[in-house]
Amino acid sequence: MTKVKVLICDPIHEDGVKMLREAGLQVDLRPGIAGDELIGIVGGYDAIVVRSRTKVTREVLAAAGRLKAVARAGVGLDNIDVEEAKKRGIHVINSPEAPSNAVAELVIGLMFSLARRIPEADASMKRGEWIKRRLTGFELRGRTLGVIGFGRIGYLVAKKAKALGMGVITYDVIIDKLMNYVKEVGAEAVPLDELLASSDFITVHVPLLPQTRHMIGRREIGMMKRGAYLINAARGAIVDEEALREALTSGRLAGAALDVYEEEPPRDTSLTGLANVVSTPHIGAATVEAQRANSTIVAEKLIGLLARG
Repeated sequence: MTKVKVLICDPIHEDGVKMLREAGLQVDLRPGIAGDELIGIVGGYDAIVVRSRTKVTREVLAAAGRLKAVARAGVGLDNIDVEEAKKRGIHVINSPEAPSNAVAELVIGLMFSLARRIPEADASMKRGEWIKRRLTGFELRGRTLGVIGFGRIGYLVAKKAKALGMGVITYDVIIDKLMNYVKEVGAEAVPLDELLASSDFITVHVPLLPQTRHMIGRREIGMMKRGAYLINAARGAIVDEEALREALTSGRLAGAALDVYEEEPPRDTSLTGLANVVSTPHIGAATVEAQRANSTIVAEKLIGLLARG
């Protein structure tokens, strides 16, 4: 293990770095490395650790002659050419369990922000205004939340929503295998079309795959209850942003809350700039607890993998 070299391409919590070094690995910290610079040095490493910023492309993998593993400190793998890695016998690991609660709490916070118009109220106070009469909101209790994707995050969102007195319905392509969790939460599994038509709030928690790209498009938005709210804290490209913008400007949807975008950071602010949109800069996993867990979980998995040779 003392000859095994690991390149960390993005900032991760120091506890994970410490674990790697205590295991005897040679660890090089190069946060911010990218492109040709990464391609130029990746061949000297047995493993690389990345977050969402670093793109592990086919070109990067082709230059990585001794690479055994790519470790993603986080959930999604859409910044890694997983198929190319498989072809080259390179293991791809991540830590999907780490940020689940952090993302779930953000989703609940975004729902409160939409229902009680908190960002608008805060901005008005900072302008020295007192617009109390214009800021009447509504309560989440008694509203229906539709959860698309009932994995770790969807399950936690549903539990928290039920505690607030919301009704919860859910859809997942493998819902039969998840029915025990659905029943535990007190939710109801329904077809996607029924979920879209019945929910006051809809939150999306599926991975970005070819089959989920623009999963929420014009057809799906057109089926939503008029005046509903859409929340996306999963991956930006799951939602057709142009179709969403049209629905928000026409009044078809009452509002949306977005933590992720098709392009990050978004250069076009025509969606994020709308008055009925609450937007945050991909902070779902940005808690001290989640970042530490991301780092230590992926470090533990990487140490085990490399120790097995």
